[in-house]
Amino acid sequence: MISTGIPRFCLTALLFALTAISLAPKQVSAGEAPVQYMQRAANELLSAARSGTAYAFADVLNKHADQPSIGLYSLGSYAGNLSTGDRQPFYSGMIGFLARYGASQAPKYPVRSVTMVSQTKETRSGVYVDSVVTLNDGTTYDVRWWLIRRGGSYKVGDVSVLGFWGREQLKRLFEGYITENGGNPKALIVALNR
Repeated sequence: MISTGIPRFCLTALLFALTAISLAPKQVSAGEAPVQYMQRAANELLSAARSGTAYAFADVLNKHADQPSIGLYSLGSYAGNLSTGDRQPFYSGMIGFLARYGASQAPKYPVRSVTMVSQTKETRSGVYVDSVVTLNDGTTYDVRWWLIRRGGSYKVGDVSVLGFWGREQLKRLFEGYITENGGNPKALIVALNR
C-alpha cells in the first residue's frame, strides 16, 4: 500500500483538487471565460463527489483527466523510465488510487460549495482561476486552479489548496514510492492497480 505521509485533511483537499484537475475536456462555449468554465466544471465535480462512490470519482477522472500531463509529471525523475506499454496501466492505476481514496475520505470533509471569484489574464502558459471552497461546517479554503488550453477546450493542469500544489504532492508520493522500491516505475504500477 502506498503511504501518503501527508496530513489527512491536506491529502483529502488535494484529492478533491486533483479530481477537479480532471474536469475540463468539454468544449469551451464561444466567449466563455475561464472563471465561468471552471464554475461549470466544479459543479460537475460536486455532483460526482456527493455520490460517494469510487466508481463516480473514477468516472469523472476517466472522462475528463489530462492523464498524461498529471501522470508523467507525478513520476518526476522516473518519467523517462516509464515504457510506452506501461503508460495505460499506470494511468488506470493512478485514477483508481485517487478514486478509492476520494470515496473513502471525501465524506469526512463534505464540500457545500465551490465559488469562482476571479481569474488572471490568460497567457500562453494558461490562466489561473481563484475560488473559495466552503465545507458543510462553514470552513472556507482559497483554491487556485491552473487552466491550460487544449485545442478548443480548457483542461485543469494543477490546483493549489492550502499552498500545496496538487501535482507536486502526487509527485512526492509517487517518486518516493518508486525510490523505496528499487527505482522501477513498475513497482508503483503494481501497487496502484491492487
